[in-house]
Amino acid sequence: MGPSPLGRRPRLLSLRTTFAVSFATVTAVVTVLVGVLSYNAAARLVRVDQESVFAQVVQDLRAEVRERPMSPGDFSSSAPGHDIVRPARTDVQVLGPDGRVSDPAGPRLPVTGADRRAAGAAEAGRTVQHEDVGVGRDVFRVATVSLGGGRGAVQVAQEFSGTEDLLRALQRRTLLLMGAVVTAAGLFGWWLARRITRRLVVLTSAAENVARTRRLGVPVPVTGPDEVGRLGRAFDLMLGRLAQSEEDQRRLVQDAGHELRTPLTSLRTNISLLRRIDELPPDAREELVADLGQEARELTDLVNELVELAAGQSAGEPPQRVDLAGIAHDVAAQARRRTGREIGVRVCGETVTDGRPAMLTRALTNLVENAAKFDPDGTGPIEIAVAGPARPGTIRLEVRDRGPGISDADLARVFDRFYRAAAARSRPGSGLGLSIVREVALAHGGAPFATRREGGGSVIGFTVGTVLGDDGGAGGDG
Repeated sequence: MGPSPLGRRPRLLSLRTTFAVSFATVTAVVTVLVGVLSYNAAARLVRVDQESVFAQVVQDLRAEVRERPMSPGDFSSSAPGHDIVRPARTDVQVLGPDGRVSDPAGPRLPVTGADRRAAGAAEAGRTVQHEDVGVGRDVFRVATVSLGGGRGAVQVAQEFSGTEDLLRALQRRTLLLMGAVVTAAGLFGWWLARRITRRLVVLTSAAENVARTRRLGVPVPVTGPDEVGRLGRAFDLMLGRLAQSEEDQRRLVQDAGHELRTPLTSLRTNISLLRRIDELPPDAREELVADLGQEARELTDLVNELVELAAGQSAGEPPQRVDLAGIAHDVAAQARRRTGREIGVRVCGETVTDGRPAMLTRALTNLVENAAKFDPDGTGPIEIAVAGPARPGTIRLEVRDRGPGISDADLARVFDRFYRAAAARSRPGSGLGLSIVREVALAHGGAPFATRREGGGSVIGFTVGTVLGDDGGAGGDG
């Protein structure tokens, strides 16, 4: 048995077919409406014109027979032509006093009792009207006008079946023309839809290729200044950002795995020693427990920073007006309580901008704690400098210390994830603090920087612009 109709997926019309059918439908409706209205107006004008002409002929004939006495011979076809048969395109049949046909028309017209009574009537101009009189295959409109004095009558006939045949031919031609217009509109709509959707088809194929292969490096050959071109460029930019995000995630996983391997190995070693803790001297036991506590804290900090960095925890914080000078004073006060070090703050210029205060506070805290960690002896005060703007829309934040400084080889890499200089590997930390500063700077339209300080020490900081990125970093300790 075949698949159930209920489980069969309905076939969807393509955009090209929908566009062509819609174009043809609209054209058909407009064409039919215009055709019907035009035909009805033309037919009405022709019929009204014929009726008015016939009515005028009958009116002229009545006026003529009333004006002077006339006999049937005056309308005989053998007599000199009468003016009534030429301009009106009518047929004339003459009836004698007894109502018999004395001079038949081209097609012999039927004579009714009312026509015979009109022929014998004493009153001139008495009229009897007949509609839709069939003579053979033709249809006539007939009027019988009495000559008066019992002298007979004149029948005037106008054929309108020929006009109806003409109108029917016009109707058929109108229908053929409408069909041709609708067909042409459908073909033109198909061509136009194909031209419009050709680049959309290419873009759809690229999207389907990405969904099928999961390869983000697919070229998108869609260009142009219109909306489709903008969509192609946006899709290409989106793929680029997704590819970069995927690469960042891959590097983060690789780096995290590498960094987690060392503390986990140390923990396994110390845990194996716990099985023989009763055999160890008291000093070794205390040292073992202290090492386990320190490694557990560092591992916890590392995992928390990895989770926050990977998830972009602070990205949902809404931007608002912030005073970077106020943030610097708060960070300095908190660092004084934690480290007991002297923390100075210098502010110049306009320091109010749009930003995410929690992210900025975490980044500046990382810089201050990093400076305190690498200068534990406190050879000089730590300074926070906030200067703005160095250029329109840019505020510069930096932390200056008098520690050992950063070597030229390490300056270019201090903001990389998990990177730690050779002199800093013996100190606690995860190597994520400065990389978080970079993420915060980039999220705020700025950039990080690091230089050697004249007289010893280092200057590390970042700039803040007015344009916020869509991706924000999460903070962690250095």
